[in-house]
Amino acid sequence: MWFVRFLTSSIGKKFLMAATGLLLFLFLCTHVAGNATIFMSSDVFQSYADELHSHPLIVLVFSLSLLVVFLAHIVLGLFLFFENRQVSKSRYAVTTRVVKNSFASSTMPYTGLVILAFLFVHIFGFTFSPKDIEISVTVKELLGNFFYSLFYIVAFVALTVHLSHGIWSMLQTFGVNHPRYNPAIARLTLIIPLFFLLIFGGIAFYFMTGLGASY
Repeated sequence: MWFVRFLTSSIGKKFLMAATGLLLFLFLCTHVAGNATIFMSSDVFQSYADELHSHPLIVLVFSLSLLVVFLAHIVLGLFLFFENRQVSKSRYAVTTRVVKNSFASSTMPYTGLVILAFLFVHIFGFTFSPKDIEISVTVKELLGNFFYSLFYIVAFVALTVHLSHGIWSMLQTFGVNHPRYNPAIARLTLIIPLFFLLIFGGIAFYFMTGLGASY
């Protein structure tokens, strides 16, 4: 079938990579909105968490779907990484780089590994935390540890670098590319990741410095 041939082609894999990246980006948008309630108070954040987990079936389906999307993103990323390496080794290959941030593009596999390591730490720290302890308490206890929070901040910096190229690449794949608007798009690919760093990294900084002592 043409659809299967398309998905298994290099262009098809790039399209799927962009699509899974978009879904993960949308998840980050919802996640950052929920986590930002931490800055309001522990009661507000706990209410948000309780409301979220009052629908266990929805949470389960969403979590499994997110896992499938994330695994697909990793596998596709590895396929494309090795494909690009094979092409770059060819003496006939021509490199035309339109990417604004070459450092971010060249370090995508490594920042991806840091993000993967962070997810394991995050899941074991929060998802499998004791059910008899409120999540707001767990957040304060874990992120109150200086080195735990420091690791979080390093991971969020890696996420920022990863997104700065990932968003640009996703938009290019979807055809959002015009000489008139590319400078503005390039700025957005930096502003949006920095916004995530400000919120996610700010939460870790909030607790590691003791500013959240009265949380």
